[in-house]
Amino acid sequence: MEMNNLELVSIKEVLIKKVNGFTSSTVSDILSVEEPLEIKIEYGPENQRIQKNVSVTMRTPGNDPELAIGFLFTEGIISSYHVVKNAFHLQTGCKFEKKNNILVELKEDFIPHLMNADRNFYTSSSCGVCGKGSIESIKTVSSFNHKNRPELYLSIDILNQLSQKLRLAQSDFASTGGIHASGLFSIDGNLMFLQEDVGRHNALDKLIGAALAQDLLPLNQYILLLSGRASFELIQKAAMAGIAIVAAIGAPSSLAVELAKEFNITLLGFLKEDRFNIYNSSDDVIIETSHQY
Repeated sequence: MEMNNLELVSIKEVLIKKVNGFTSSTVSDILSVEEPLEIKIEYGPENQRIQKNVSVTMRTPGNDPELAIGFLFTEGIISSYHVVKNAFHLQTGCKFEKKNNILVELKEDFIPHLMNADRNFYTSSSCGVCGKGSIESIKTVSSFNHKNRPELYLSIDILNQLSQKLRLAQSDFASTGGIHASGLFSIDGNLMFLQEDVGRHNALDKLIGAALAQDLLPLNQYILLLSGRASFELIQKAAMAGIAIVAAIGAPSSLAVELAKEFNITLLGFLKEDRFNIYNSSDDVIIETSHQY
C-alpha cells in the first residue's frame, strides 16, 4: 500500500497583503491545502470485478489510503482491514498530476455492505454528515461490544497534559493555524497516533485507518483527543472503532452527548490544562478526582 509524505503536500506558501493600521505590506503566509479526494472501491470475483464510486470528500492531501480505509470502516462498508487487498492512487491524466482519486481493492470473497452507503456521499471539510437521509441512517451498528469493556482509571494529571501534548505535536497547525487533529493517547498519556486534516472527520478517519492497519481495534483502552468540537459524526466514528473515551478541546453538540450515552462512551469537553467538563461518564471509566462537590 502506497504511503504519502504529508509534509510535502499539506501546506502551501502564498503571498498576501497584511494590513496594520493604515499601512499594508506584502508578506508570505502558509495555508492548509484543501483538495477533493474521490474514493472508489473494487470488489467481486476475479473475472467479474466491479468498480464503484463511493465518496468525494474535501481533505488535506496525505495519508489518503488511511483516510479511504478508515472512511469505509467507520461507514460500515467494510468490516475489517483483512478484507482490503490494496489501496492506491489512480492516474487520471490531470495536467497538474494531483493524486485526487484513490481505489481501494477488496478481496474477491468479500462483498461490501453497500446498503450502508444510502446517501449521496458528498462531504465537506466542515460536515461529513451532509446528504444523510436521516439521523437513523448514520447510526451504524458497531461490531464491538460497548458494554463489556475493561475498567479504566483516568488520572486528572494525565488528562490535563493532553491538550498541550497534542498542540506540540501538530506540525501543520503551527504553520497554518487552520487544521484539525485527532490524537490517540494511551491511558498513561503517551501519544500513539496523530493525524491532521482540514476536515475534522477526515483526521479521525485517517487515525482509525492507521490503527486498523495495525490490527489495534477495538480501541477501548485509549483516549481519543479532538482538537476542536465533538460532533455527532465524530462520536459515531469513535463508536465504530470501539473507543471508550473521547475528549475534545471544544464543546460537544447535544446529539454527540446523546450518542455517547447510547454507546457508553465517556465524553469530555473544553479540555484545558487545568479543567474540563464531563458530559457523559461510562460505568467502566473511573476519573480519579481528588475532590468532588
